Amino acid sequence: MTASGWILIFAFVAVLLALTKPVGVWLFALYEGRRTPLHTVLGPVERGFYKLSGIDPTEEQSWRRYAVHMLVFNAVLMLFTYAVLRLQAVLPLNAGGLAGLPQHLAANTAVSFTTNTNWQSYSGESTMSNLSQMLGLTIHNFLSAATGIALAFALFRGFARREMKTIGNFWADCTRITLYLLLPISIVYALYLAASGVPQTLASSVDVTTLEGAKQTLMLGPVASQEAIKMLGTNGGGFFNANSAHPFENPSAMTNFIQMLSIFLIGFGLTWCFGKAVGNTKQGWAIFSAMVLIFLAGVAVCYSQEAAGNPVLHHLGVPGANMEGKEVRFGAAASALFAVVTTAASCGAVNAMHDSFTALGGLVPLFNIQLGEVVVGGVGAGIYGFLLFAILAVFVAGLMVGRTPEYVGKKIESREVKLSVLAIAVLPLVILGMTAISSVVAPGLAGPLNKGPHGFSEILYAFTSAVGNNGSAFAGLTASTPYYDGMLAVAMWIGRFFIIVPMLAVAGSLAAKKYTPESAGSFPTTGPLWVGLLVGIVLILGGLTFLPSLALGPIADHLAMINGQLF
Repeated sequence: MTASGWILIFAFVAVLLALTKPVGVWLFALYEGRRTPLHTVLGPVERGFYKLSGIDPTEEQSWRRYAVHMLVFNAVLMLFTYAVLRLQAVLPLNAGGLAGLPQHLAANTAVSFTTNTNWQSYSGESTMSNLSQMLGLTIHNFLSAATGIALAFALFRGFARREMKTIGNFWADCTRITLYLLLPISIVYALYLAASGVPQTLASSVDVTTLEGAKQTLMLGPVASQEAIKMLGTNGGGFFNANSAHPFENPSAMTNFIQMLSIFLIGFGLTWCFGKAVGNTKQGWAIFSAMVLIFLAGVAVCYSQEAAGNPVLHHLGVPGANMEGKEVRFGAAASALFAVVTTAASCGAVNAMHDSFTALGGLVPLFNIQLGEVVVGGVGAGIYGFLLFAILAVFVAGLMVGRTPEYVGKKIESREVKLSVLAIAVLPLVILGMTAISSVVAPGLAGPLNKGPHGFSEILYAFTSAVGNNGSAFAGLTASTPYYDGMLAVAMWIGRFFIIVPMLAVAGSLAAKKYTPESAGSFPTTGPLWVGLLVGIVLILGGLTFLPSLALGPIADHLAMINGQLF
């Protein structure tokens, strides 16, 4: 490890800390439906959408109506994307004459982008036309992100409202988030990327002559616009197969730093927005602190392992950090930081190949997702997932102090605890169940590139990433098969919507409750003790649930490595 590496890490956290409140203030304005400076230009556009669709943005919805409208909206978008991908060959902006995607791959991709997972069982530059990239996929980069933030707003209202049966209007939330947050930032962001050397063109390729005099065809496309919302919306799907390791997606150390910031930007802003929504910004800063502590612990382990390198290679006379699968323009520190950022958030973009990390270095991204990606998490999804853990934490605190638990003025009773447990239990049930099946059936065993514990880790990572709606992979796994496309599609759908529905039920239940003021017997939920309890609940639940599978995979892989055996 180097001093410059740690300076990069702490500079990253410092910039995020400085940006959290300003972003949170903007998000809170959208949460409340207040006018912003952009309303002068975009207000008529917003009103036009409502008029064309026949939506009354002031009409409030119960949690059930909010859930139904959200599910129908996403189902229609998924079917639309499936149709675009299947019909790609006959649609315009297909200069390469690419064929339509096979049924299983089109279905997997449509589910993947609908659920904000962006898992890619294909190479983007050789599979997708420009139209498919822009119309079929980018629409989800905006709307799946907007859906996540809207759902977070719904849960915030559950905590903030008193004796009400409604939690907002899904259509109004999604429209405002897209128009006044995601779209403006993405436009500025895309212009910055284009100025930094990221292509933005409808040309599909260009022929060049290399320094050695050879002829080479470089794939191009509208990359900058895709890259901006890919990062900002924690989507992660790359225009190119190499994702953010590709110089056309991520050309420099500065673009790399900006991309990491944009992955966390909205997620951290939502912590402040939550505190403001419930009338106590200290609540938001407590959640922020818990997230940062878990994040820094993960970065420390991942960076230390990658910087230490591979002892087997050291014995063979190749000293230094583990640089397999990494870009030399980023190095070990920026690669490890990016890996932890993209898996602490529900992004899945990569600037290095996680399958080539050391065993324990690769364990950190895997474990981040298994925690439920609540350390910042996907835009919206991270904060509402973390609040479900907060409900369990305050329930445990209530058991310790011997009274009915309460959180931000709402009593937490059996209904909220049961629904929270139901939502949190989805991840381990599906991840471990599907991993177990795929580890014994022939189609599942045909996927891993490596044998032994590392091959098991490849399967475990795939289902962890799918259910966690992350999208990154231990890319040694061959997932472009009907078996894995089908299994992962089911996993992605369950991981997204089987958590959302119980969460919305929690929001509806809380909104109907009376406000309960704090008293001398209330457990404090803003100080270091609460932050420690939150961190403990998140780590213990993840550790107890997934430790056996981690022992069979990356931990066994590490023990084999230090004894001279590689897989």
